[in-house]
Amino acid sequence: MTALWWLVLLGVVTAALWAAYRRPPQVSLTRSVPPAGFMGGRVPLHVTLRLRSPLPMRVVWEDELPLSLIPEAPLAGKLLLLGDRSSELSTNLTLKKRGVYSWPGATVRWADPLGLFWRSLKVSPDTRLEVYPGTHGLTLPDLLRPLLSEGTLTRSLGLEDAISLRGAREYVYGDPPGRVHWKLSARTDTLMVRELERMAASSLTVFVDMFGNSDVYVESAVRLAASLIREAGELELPVAVATTGQQSPTGRGEASLHAALQVLARTQPNTLPPVIPPTRAGGNLIIITGRAGADLIRQAMHARAQASRVSIIALPEGFYLEPGENPRRQWGGLPDAVRELERMSGVLAGSGILVYVLRGNQSVLKIAP
Repeated sequence: MTALWWLVLLGVVTAALWAAYRRPPQVSLTRSVPPAGFMGGRVPLHVTLRLRSPLPMRVVWEDELPLSLIPEAPLAGKLLLLGDRSSELSTNLTLKKRGVYSWPGATVRWADPLGLFWRSLKVSPDTRLEVYPGTHGLTLPDLLRPLLSEGTLTRSLGLEDAISLRGAREYVYGDPPGRVHWKLSARTDTLMVRELERMAASSLTVFVDMFGNSDVYVESAVRLAASLIREAGELELPVAVATTGQQSPTGRGEASLHAALQVLARTQPNTLPPVIPPTRAGGNLIIITGRAGADLIRQAMHARAQASRVSIIALPEGFYLEPGENPRRQWGGLPDAVRELERMSGVLAGSGILVYVLRGNQSVLKIAP
C-alpha cells in the first residue's frame, strides 16, 4: 500500500507540474543591428531577451539567423527564471551574401524546474537587414575621376566629347594610340594627339544587364556598379542604378545612394531582354553587360542622344577574373557578340560611345581611357 500511495502522490505531482507549466512565460526579444551593411563586412548585433514568470522554470533560447549571416558567437542561452529576468548577448555578424534579409525569430523553450515537460514558442521581432554588394579593395585611380566628375570645365575635369575637337598637342606617355593625329604628326615630324572638348556630367546612371547571365557574372557586375556608384557619390554627383524593370531615383546624398545600392542588393539573373531607361540630359550612362547584343548597342546609341557620354563595359564569361583571383584555364574564345563589339568600338567611339572589354585579371576599376 505504501508504494501505491507513493505512486499516486508522484502522479499527482507530475500532473500538477504538467498543468502548471502549460502557460508560457511572458517573452520580449529585441535586436539592435544596423539597417544595412556591405557584403564581406561585419556589423554589430545586440540581442536582449526579457522574461517574466510567477513560477520558477528552466528557459533555453536560440535565435535563428539566415544562413548568409554568420555570427561570431552562437546566439543562444539558458537560464533559471523566477519573476523578471533578462539575458543579453552581443556579437558581430559577417555578411556573406548580398540581399535583403528578415529572419524568422527566436525559439524559446521552457520547462518545470525538474525538466520533465518542455514546451516551446516562437518570438518574431521585426528585424530587417539589407546587404549591399561589396566593393573592390582597390583604390579607384585618379584617371577615373574625369569619367565621373562634374564642375568647372578644364583640361582634366569633365567628360570628353568624342565629336568635339579642341585642338592638338604633343603626345604624352599614356595617351591612347587611337587618339594620334597621324596627318599632323607627319607634317610636323612630331607625334601629335587630338585633344577633345570636355563637358560636365549632370548625373551618373549605371545600367546592369542581367539577361541570361550566370551568377558569377552577376556578382562581378553588381560589385562593379556598387564601386562606381559609391565613388560618384563621394564626388557629390547625382546617381542612379537601373536594371530591366528596376530603377532607383536619381539624386544626391545618402538616401539616393542607399536606394541605388538596394536595387543592386535585390537584382538577380533574369530572362528579360535588357531595356535601358531614359537618361537625363547631359548625364553619364555606364552600361555593364556580359554579352552586348545588337539590341543593347542600338539602345546605347539612342541613349547617346541625351547623355554626355555612354560607356559599355563588357565582362566576357570565362575571361574576366576578379582582382586577386587565381587564373583558371579558359577553353573557349570570346563570345561572338563581344568580338563584334570590339570590331565596332572605333565606330562607336566616333559617336561618343566608349567600349571596354575586360579580360584576364584586369582591374575592374581601371576603365578610364
